[in-house]
Amino acid sequence: MELILKEIAGHVALAAELICVICIAIGAATAVVKMIVAVAAHSMDARSVRRGVWMSFAVWIILALEFALGADIVRTAIAPSWNDIGQLAAIALIRTFLNYFLERDLAEVEKP
Repeated sequence: MELILKEIAGHVALAAELICVICIAIGAATAVVKMIVAVAAHSMDARSVRRGVWMSFAVWIILALEFALGADIVRTAIAPSWNDIGQLAAIALIRTFLNYFLERDLAEVEKP
């Protein structure tokens, strides 16, 4: 039974990682398109264009980080060793800090 659960968890984690990659790809593509549109429109306010592009990309990165963390949790959920738990804790801590500071920066930029 444990082997079946590990197999299912592996597929779920792989799906979450795929969604993570897709989120980053969509965010990057959106940022590139926004930059091209701004350059083509000869936008004079480079700071607001850069801020808008950064905010758009930051939202996608935050979403991708959530899926990546979820994939790591699922991958180590079935009968983890202490080494697996330690690695998950380190990864979760790093990704949580990244997410926290990115969301904080995003909130600062959104303030009027």
